[in-house]
Amino acid sequence: MGTHLITGAGSGIGAAVTERLAERGDELWLLARDAGRAKELAERFPGVRTVVGDLADPDRLSWALGHQALPDRLDSLLHIAGVVDLGEVGELTPKAWNRQLAANLVAPAELTRLLLPQLRLAQGHVVFVNSGAGLRANAQWAAYAASKHGLKALADALRWEESGNGVRVTTVYPGRTATPMQVKVHQQEGKDYDAERWIAPETVATTILTALDLPHDAEITDLQIRPRG
Repeated sequence: MGTHLITGAGSGIGAAVTERLAERGDELWLLARDAGRAKELAERFPGVRTVVGDLADPDRLSWALGHQALPDRLDSLLHIAGVVDLGEVGELTPKAWNRQLAANLVAPAELTRLLLPQLRLAQGHVVFVNSGAGLRANAQWAAYAASKHGLKALADALRWEESGNGVRVTTVYPGRTATPMQVKVHQQEGKDYDAERWIAPETVATTILTALDLPHDAEITDLQIRPRG
């Protein structure tokens, strides 16, 4: 039985991963942005433990986690939460840039820093759920793609730095996935949304668990997943 801390467990890929790990009896710690959200997660996933910390405010994560119980060791830290706001470079405000950079890049970096002692103790695994936008940037995706390109750099550097401590690092790059975020993206793009066209969150969850369950003599560093058709 492993011990995992998961961000973004409330919906989409994060919820699918949480369900799969809960089904097999692993110990789960779920990060929630506030006490109300923590209560919702605890009711939805009986037996989990919750930690409150707002990814939108990375500067306060150290203070928040310092006042709560945390696991003694972590087999994995799963960065699945994320936010998106589309817009052309000529229209994006600093607020839009900072919101996406904070939640998608700075907060994962800070959360990883704070939990490295537990990960090193367990020779654990850090998984970053990135995006196809982490490998290329299309029109209107500048801020989101920049945050995800930065997340790739964070993962690559962390892998080099922590390999001697036995910590594995995997980045997963899903294509468009049928999640609430994808609904929002379609609304911003002015397009009709059809979930059947996109990857199921459960499919991405399977790839994440494949990386987690790989024998410890190897690691999956980068994994791209694309919708068929």
